[in-house]
Amino acid sequence: MAPCVSMNATTQPPRSCRPRLATGVVALAWMLLVGMAQAQQSDIEPLAIDAAIEQTAPIVPQLTHFMGREIAQTMHFTGAPWLVRESRQREEDCRLLLDALAIQPGQTVCDMGCGNGFYTLELAKLVGPRGLVYAVDVQPQMLGFLARRAAEEHLTNIRLVLGTPNDPRLPKGQIDVVLCVDVYHEFADPETMLAKMRESLSVGGRLVLAEFRGEDPTVPIKPLHKMTKAQVRAELGPAGFECNQEFDRLPWQHLLFFGVRSEP
Repeated sequence: MAPCVSMNATTQPPRSCRPRLATGVVALAWMLLVGMAQAQQSDIEPLAIDAAIEQTAPIVPQLTHFMGREIAQTMHFTGAPWLVRESRQREEDCRLLLDALAIQPGQTVCDMGCGNGFYTLELAKLVGPRGLVYAVDVQPQMLGFLARRAAEEHLTNIRLVLGTPNDPRLPKGQIDVVLCVDVYHEFADPETMLAKMRESLSVGGRLVLAEFRGEDPTVPIKPLHKMTKAQVRAELGPAGFECNQEFDRLPWQHLLFFGVRSEP
């Protein structure tokens, strides 16, 4: 699973890596200790991180290509400041993206590949105290950053989940919206992840993908981090999804809404 946004072609990208599960767990323990120390200093208690990964589960080799497309590597957590850069609203019109989602109070939403929580915090405000946001990432350091930011904004309706490249560890049949912002193209195992996300959706639930437009050469993002609408549909169709809405008003991205395809 890929937790980060792709890089501007004019910007030096952060170092990429495929985080290993064992290394991630060690790093998580370190982040929790640091977070506890910071909390004692500032009287802010970070949210807990659900890291109860099944250690006996087989480790599936990660793919480099899927359906003829090269899979981009995830952005290293040291590049997290790029996700909250000052220019992001101007470049991507994030407020318009949030409006297009039509999130309702009380809904259960997942920010897949949440990074340090740029969208997670806004989603938590939209669903309100009766709603819940699952923030999923494979890098515990990213979740540590998000835990701190959520505490500073006094948001408690966020559940931080350490996922794996093959399992987002979401509850089955409970998620109203799974949001993937510039992250699907980095999934190391798209087929398995799509199946898991489909299982997590509630009746009438939606999978929403934002991806930089691969058809548009004027979008200043490296081609490896862009996708065309045709690519997205071709990959999600066999997984049981059908596109039922498109939003084309964002400056650089497609916003595609998918539901679970009805059985014939």
